[in-house]
Amino acid sequence: MMATIANDRGLDPALPIAPQVFRILRNRIIQNDLKPGNLISESEIAKLHDVSRQPVREAFIKLQEQGLLAVRPQRGTIVNKIAYAAVLDARFLREAIEADIVSILVQIADDSLIATLRAQLDLQRAVTEQNRAEFIQLDERFHFTLAEAAGKGGAWKLVEGLKSQMDRVRFLSLAQFPVAKLIDQHAEIVDRIAAADRQGANKAIRCHLREVLSDLPPIVAAYPEFFDLPEGGLPLPVNAPIQ
Repeated sequence: MMATIANDRGLDPALPIAPQVFRILRNRIIQNDLKPGNLISESEIAKLHDVSRQPVREAFIKLQEQGLLAVRPQRGTIVNKIAYAAVLDARFLREAIEADIVSILVQIADDSLIATLRAQLDLQRAVTEQNRAEFIQLDERFHFTLAEAAGKGGAWKLVEGLKSQMDRVRFLSLAQFPVAKLIDQHAEIVDRIAAADRQGANKAIRCHLREVLSDLPPIVAAYPEFFDLPEGGLPLPVNAPIQ
Protein backbone atom coordinates (compact mmCIF):
# COMPACT_ATOMS: atom_id res chain seq x y z
CA MET A 1 0.00 0.00 0.00
CA MET A 2 1.39 3.40 -0.96
CA ALA A 3 1.69 5.58 2.12
CA THR A 4 0.20 9.06 2.30
CA ILE A 5 2.77 11.43 3.72
CA ALA A 6 1.48 14.69 5.15
CA ASN A 7 3.68 17.72 4.65
CA ASP A 8 3.36 19.13 8.16
CA ARG A 9 7.00 20.07 8.59
CA GLY A 10 8.81 22.27 6.09
CA LEU A 11 12.47 22.15 5.17
CA ASP A 12 14.97 24.87 5.94
CA PRO A 13 16.64 25.78 2.61
CA ALA A 14 19.64 27.19 4.49
CA LEU A 15 20.51 23.71 5.80
CA PRO A 16 21.45 20.52 3.92
CA ILE A 17 18.26 18.97 2.59
CA ALA A 18 19.06 15.24 2.72
CA PRO A 19 19.55 15.09 6.54
CA GLN A 20 16.27 16.95 7.03
CA VAL A 21 14.35 14.55 4.78
CA PHE A 22 16.03 11.63 6.54
CA ARG A 23 15.01 12.93 9.97
CA ILE A 24 11.40 13.53 8.92
CA LEU A 25 11.02 10.06 7.40
CA ARG A 26 12.85 8.35 10.27
CA ASN A 27 10.54 10.00 12.78
CA ARG A 28 7.46 8.99 10.80
CA ILE A 29 8.59 5.38 10.62
CA ILE A 30 9.43 5.26 14.33
CA GLN A 31 6.13 6.93 15.24
CA ASN A 32 4.23 4.49 13.02
CA ASP A 33 2.90 7.16 10.64
CA LEU A 34 4.65 5.06 8.02
CA LYS A 35 3.79 1.47 8.88
CA PRO A 36 5.61 -1.76 8.01
CA GLY A 37 4.69 -2.72 4.47
CA ASN A 38 3.91 0.83 3.30
CA LEU A 39 5.38 1.79 -0.06
CA ILE A 40 7.06 5.17 -0.36
CA SER A 41 8.26 6.92 -3.49
CA GLU A 42 11.31 9.11 -4.05
CA SER A 43 9.45 11.17 -6.62
CA GLU A 44 6.41 11.66 -4.38
CA ILE A 45 8.51 12.86 -1.45
CA ALA A 46 10.63 15.09 -3.66
CA LYS A 47 7.50 16.68 -5.09
CA LEU A 48 5.96 17.03 -1.64
CA HIS A 49 8.92 19.03 -0.34
CA ASP A 50 9.70 20.77 -3.65
CA VAL A 51 13.23 19.39 -3.85
CA SER A 52 15.15 17.29 -6.36
CA ARG A 53 15.23 13.53 -6.05
CA GLN A 54 18.94 13.46 -5.16
CA PRO A 55 18.62 14.46 -1.46
CA VAL A 56 15.62 12.16 -1.12
CA ARG A 57 17.67 9.31 -2.58
CA GLU A 58 20.44 10.05 -0.07
CA ALA A 59 17.91 9.96 2.76
CA PHE A 60 16.54 6.64 1.49
CA ILE A 61 20.04 5.14 1.46
CA LYS A 62 20.63 6.11 5.09
CA LEU A 63 17.22 4.74 6.07
CA GLN A 64 18.14 1.47 4.35
CA GLU A 65 21.40 1.37 6.31
CA GLN A 66 19.40 1.63 9.53
CA GLY A 67 17.15 -1.22 8.43
CA LEU A 68 14.05 0.95 8.10
CA LEU A 69 13.57 0.73 4.33
CA ALA A 70 14.09 -1.98 1.74
CA VAL A 71 14.14 -1.79 -2.05
CA ARG A 72 12.12 -4.67 -3.49
CA PRO A 73 12.47 -5.47 -7.20
CA GLN A 74 9.22 -4.87 -9.05
CA ARG A 75 7.64 -3.50 -5.86
CA GLY A 76 9.55 -0.32 -5.07
CA THR A 77 10.73 0.96 -1.70
CA ILE A 78 8.94 -0.49 1.29
CA VAL A 79 8.98 0.23 5.04
CA ASN A 80 10.59 -2.74 6.74
CA LYS A 81 9.09 -4.66 9.59
CA ILE A 82 10.64 -4.23 13.02
CA ALA A 83 13.59 -6.62 13.25
CA TYR A 84 13.19 -8.39 16.58
CA ALA A 85 16.84 -9.46 16.73
CA ALA A 86 18.00 -5.90 16.03
CA VAL A 87 15.90 -4.62 18.94
CA LEU A 88 17.71 -6.98 21.33
CA ASP A 89 21.12 -6.07 19.92
CA ALA A 90 20.49 -2.33 20.20
CA ARG A 91 19.28 -2.65 23.77
CA PHE A 92 22.37 -4.68 24.69
CA LEU A 93 24.69 -2.03 23.22
CA ARG A 94 22.82 0.83 24.89
CA GLU A 95 23.07 -0.84 28.29
CA ALA A 96 26.81 -1.43 27.94
CA ILE A 97 27.50 2.16 26.86
CA GLU A 98 25.14 3.96 29.21
CA ALA A 99 26.22 1.95 32.24
CA ASP A 100 29.74 3.27 31.64
CA ILE A 101 28.35 6.78 31.13
CA VAL A 102 26.66 6.90 34.53
CA SER A 103 29.78 5.39 36.13
CA ILE A 104 31.69 8.40 34.82
CA LEU A 105 29.02 10.86 35.94
CA VAL A 106 28.95 9.74 39.55
CA GLN A 107 32.57 10.91 39.72
CA ILE A 108 32.24 14.26 37.95
CA ALA A 109 28.62 15.44 38.16
CA ASP A 110 28.17 18.91 39.66
CA ASP A 111 25.17 20.86 40.94
CA SER A 112 24.62 22.47 37.53
CA LEU A 113 24.23 19.11 35.77
CA ILE A 114 21.91 17.75 38.45
CA ALA A 115 19.77 20.90 38.20
CA THR A 116 19.61 20.52 34.40
CA LEU A 117 18.55 16.88 34.69
CA ARG A 118 15.91 17.64 37.31
CA ALA A 119 14.52 20.42 35.10
CA GLN A 120 14.25 17.88 32.28
CA LEU A 121 12.35 15.55 34.61
CA ASP A 122 9.86 18.36 35.28
CA LEU A 123 9.32 18.77 31.55
CA GLN A 124 8.77 15.03 31.19
CA ARG A 125 6.17 15.03 33.96
CA ALA A 126 4.28 17.84 32.23
CA VAL A 127 3.75 15.76 29.07
CA THR A 128 0.34 14.13 28.77
CA GLU A 129 0.01 10.39 28.20
CA GLN A 130 -1.38 11.09 24.72
CA ASN A 131 1.66 13.04 23.50
CA ARG A 132 4.02 10.14 22.94
CA ALA A 133 6.14 11.91 20.33
CA GLU A 134 6.96 14.77 22.69
CA PHE A 135 7.88 12.40 25.50
CA ILE A 136 10.23 10.45 23.23
CA GLN A 137 11.97 13.70 22.27
CA LEU A 138 12.42 14.57 25.94
CA ASP A 139 13.62 11.05 26.67
CA GLU A 140 16.21 11.36 23.89
CA ARG A 141 17.34 14.71 25.30
CA PHE A 142 17.73 13.21 28.77
CA HIS A 143 19.95 10.36 27.62
CA PHE A 144 21.95 12.61 25.30
CA THR A 145 22.52 15.05 28.17
CA LEU A 146 23.97 12.21 30.25
CA ALA A 147 26.29 11.23 27.40
CA GLU A 148 27.41 14.79 26.67
CA ALA A 149 28.10 15.49 30.34
CA ALA A 150 30.30 12.39 30.48
CA GLY A 151 32.18 13.51 27.35
CA LYS A 152 30.65 10.65 25.35
CA GLY A 153 28.42 12.54 22.91
CA GLY A 154 30.11 10.76 20.01
CA ALA A 155 29.27 7.37 21.48
CA TRP A 156 25.62 8.42 21.83
CA LYS A 157 25.48 9.47 18.15
CA LEU A 158 26.88 6.07 17.21
CA VAL A 159 24.20 4.32 19.28
CA GLU A 160 21.51 6.54 17.77
CA GLY A 161 22.24 5.10 14.35
CA LEU A 162 21.88 1.54 15.68
CA LYS A 163 18.74 1.84 17.80
CA SER A 164 16.09 2.70 15.21
CA GLN A 165 14.31 -0.64 15.61
CA MET A 166 14.36 -0.30 19.40
CA ASP A 167 12.89 3.20 19.09
CA ARG A 168 9.97 1.80 17.07
CA VAL A 169 9.17 -0.63 19.89
CA ARG A 170 9.49 2.13 22.47
CA PHE A 171 6.93 4.24 20.64
CA LEU A 172 4.48 1.33 20.39
CA SER A 173 5.00 0.49 24.06
CA LEU A 174 4.07 4.02 25.17
CA ALA A 175 0.62 3.45 23.70
CA GLN A 176 0.03 0.62 26.17
CA PHE A 177 2.18 1.40 29.21
CA PRO A 178 2.22 4.59 31.33
CA VAL A 179 5.19 6.91 30.93
CA ALA A 180 5.16 7.68 34.66
CA LYS A 181 7.16 4.53 35.35
CA LEU A 182 9.86 5.58 32.89
CA ILE A 183 10.05 9.04 34.44
CA ASP A 184 10.39 7.50 37.90
CA GLN A 185 13.29 5.43 36.54
CA HIS A 186 14.91 8.58 35.11
CA ALA A 187 14.54 10.23 38.51
CA GLU A 188 16.20 7.27 40.22
CA ILE A 189 19.15 7.53 37.82
CA VAL A 190 19.54 11.23 38.62
CA ASP A 191 19.25 10.62 42.37
CA ARG A 192 21.95 7.94 42.29
CA ILE A 193 24.28 10.17 40.25
CA ALA A 194 23.67 13.08 42.64
CA ALA A 195 24.52 10.82 45.57
CA ALA A 196 27.72 9.64 43.84
CA ASP A 197 26.35 6.11 44.23
CA ARG A 198 28.08 4.19 41.46
CA GLN A 199 26.50 0.82 42.21
CA GLY A 200 23.04 2.37 42.54
CA ALA A 201 23.40 4.38 39.33
CA ASN A 202 24.59 1.31 37.46
CA LYS A 203 21.63 -0.72 38.68
CA ALA A 204 19.17 2.10 37.89
CA ILE A 205 20.30 2.58 34.28
CA ARG A 206 20.42 -1.17 33.59
CA CYS A 207 16.92 -1.73 35.01
CA HIS A 208 15.66 1.20 32.95
CA LEU A 209 17.10 -0.08 29.68
CA ARG A 210 15.87 -3.63 30.32
CA GLU A 211 12.29 -2.36 30.52
CA VAL A 212 11.89 -2.97 26.80
CA LEU A 213 12.47 -6.69 27.37
CA SER A 214 9.31 -6.99 29.44
CA ASP A 215 7.41 -4.78 26.98
CA LEU A 216 8.36 -6.81 23.91
CA PRO A 217 6.14 -9.91 24.30
CA PRO A 218 2.85 -7.98 24.74
CA ILE A 219 3.83 -5.55 21.98
CA VAL A 220 4.53 -8.42 19.58
CA ALA A 221 1.23 -10.00 20.57
CA ALA A 222 -0.63 -6.74 19.92
CA TYR A 223 1.11 -5.97 16.60
CA PRO A 224 2.34 -9.29 15.18
CA GLU A 225 2.17 -8.01 11.60
CA PHE A 226 4.69 -5.27 12.44
CA PHE A 227 7.55 -7.64 13.39
CA ASP A 228 10.12 -9.70 11.56
CA LEU A 229 10.40 -12.55 14.04
CA PRO A 230 13.05 -15.30 14.20
CA GLU A 231 12.06 -18.77 13.12
CA GLY A 232 11.09 -21.03 15.98
CA GLY A 233 9.51 -18.34 18.13
CA LEU A 234 10.81 -15.59 20.38
CA PRO A 235 14.17 -16.28 22.03
CA LEU A 236 14.48 -15.67 25.73
CA PRO A 237 16.83 -12.74 26.35
CA VAL A 238 19.89 -13.59 28.42
CA ASN A 239 21.41 -10.80 30.51
CA ALA A 240 24.27 -10.56 32.92
CA PRO A 241 23.02 -10.16 36.51
CA ILE A 242 22.76 -6.58 37.74
CA GLN A 243 25.25 -6.04 40.53
